[in-house]
Amino acid sequence: MSSQATTETHQAAGVIPAAPWRLRALSVLPKWQLAVTFNDGLIGIVDLSALVHGPDAGVFDALSDPAFFAQAYLDCGAVTWPNGADIAPDAMHKEIRRSGVWRIPD
Repeated sequence: MSSQATTETHQAAGVIPAAPWRLRALSVLPKWQLAVTFNDGLIGIVDLSALVHGPDAGVFDALSDPAFFAQAYLDCGAVTWPNGADIAPDAMHKEIRRSGVWRIPD
């Protein structure tokens, strides 16, 4: 998987997500991880490996393809993929503030 940075701007024209738990930057890392920066400056890692490879992955199953996972982008402050899968930034923010890493449980 590429360590390519994804720096796309917010997709909704004129929308400026100002909540502190909204994301302002994201980089795709190897092994189904993301480096994220929130509006309030909090930085952390999101580990989606267990979710992507889990038996109940659902819409996240498509992310098991590293090339597709690398297509992550920000839409109104949330991590999103072309198939409509997205991750709630408020839950990420809370756990990253506590531990520096947000992991989906196995």
